Amino acid sequence: MYKQEEIKPYDEKSDKGALVEEMFDNIAPNYDTLNHRLSWNIDKAWRRKAIGQLVPYAPRVVLDIATGTGDFAILAAKMLKPEKLIGADISEGMMTIGKKKVKAEGLDEVISFRREDSLHMSFADETFDAVTAAFGIRNFEDLDQGLREMFRVLKTGGHLSIAELTRPISFPMKSLFTFYAHTFLPVYGSFISKDKSAYSYLTATIEAFPQGEEMMAILKKAGFRKVSFRRLTFGICTLYFAEK
Repeated sequence: MYKQEEIKPYDEKSDKGALVEEMFDNIAPNYDTLNHRLSWNIDKAWRRKAIGQLVPYAPRVVLDIATGTGDFAILAAKMLKPEKLIGADISEGMMTIGKKKVKAEGLDEVISFRREDSLHMSFADETFDAVTAAFGIRNFEDLDQGLREMFRVLKTGGHLSIAELTRPISFPMKSLFTFYAHTFLPVYGSFISKDKSAYSYLTATIEAFPQGEEMMAILKKAGFRKVSFRRLTFGICTLYFAEK
């Protein structure tokens, strides 16, 4: 078990998956606003770079795991121009907002949403040309199982692109991030979202989540090859790229 798997957003006996679903349903109305403000809008550039890793491969059928309110799915549809893109998430509250955004963008015929447990997805083996995930795998109750599922539904020769929040490893950014993540982020996040636990949980999982070379080893254990990673913005975000 990895450290972040033991961290729950609420101090309850329910399994982590159910509590994560509850948390995202609670913060869904303010999620986009908080994401952009708390990252100073840099998250938009991170998403663009993560999707850019897939552009040379022109995937036609794409799965976006932990799609949330659909920002990553919408940008992927615009940049990759796939025939079909499915956004999967456990939170109906988040996807309800995502559906409205997709309709406003006129992307209804390309993007659809499915409620899926990322650890036990209903898709057949070898279904997708590409699988993506932005800031979501950190919430998996079982990281190894979630990655195995991504591997299973990906076609042989297909690609995985992940963007995840990470803790900087070098001074002074490591110290600055720790101060920001333990002071402003949880206080402001709680004030806007009205959920006192959600953004403290965010900080705790970022600090506990495996990153860099350790995450590469975990991806290889799940079956992926040609695994690589790239740190962005002094290590606040890390991109991972792999092939089946």
